[in-house]
Amino acid sequence: MIDALYSAHILRLAANLPHAGRLPTPDGTGERVAKLCGSKAVVDVVLDDQDRIVAFAQDIKACALGQAAAGVLGESVIGAGAADIEAARDAMLTMLKAGGEGPSGRFEGLRALKQVADYPARHASTLVAIEATLEAVHAAVARKAPDTRTSLAGAA
Repeated sequence: MIDALYSAHILRLAANLPHAGRLPTPDGTGERVAKLCGSKAVVDVVLDDQDRIVAFAQDIKACALGQAAAGVLGESVIGAGAADIEAARDAMLTMLKAGGEGPSGRFEGLRALKQVADYPARHASTLVAIEATLEAVHAAVARKAPDTRTSLAGAA
């Protein structure tokens, strides 16, 4: 059964990690760690004026499943916005926890990890890259947003 989890296809995905490394001047950075196994993802993004990813880098220290998910993500993430990534993350959660089919569209390749549903201890490591990416995009959007706080200094 464990051989099916670490299939040749999963191992190929894990070996191919697009956009490995870090960006020198990211708009936002996200970091996630799977507490059970220690899989870790650090993701940097640069967004365009529509808040879509135009530059992406990922530093992944994870098991084969986490690396495979990061590999699929790296192949598909350029051009995605927060809503796209949230939809993929939610579809992944449904696939892993409730028998859903998994992401569609640009992130459909994540369906290759459907068999991970039978291994709850592996769910978090499979999600670290997408969660870190979403965190990075949110950080970048927040950083770009104008400061809407008002100062009461000088008000009389």
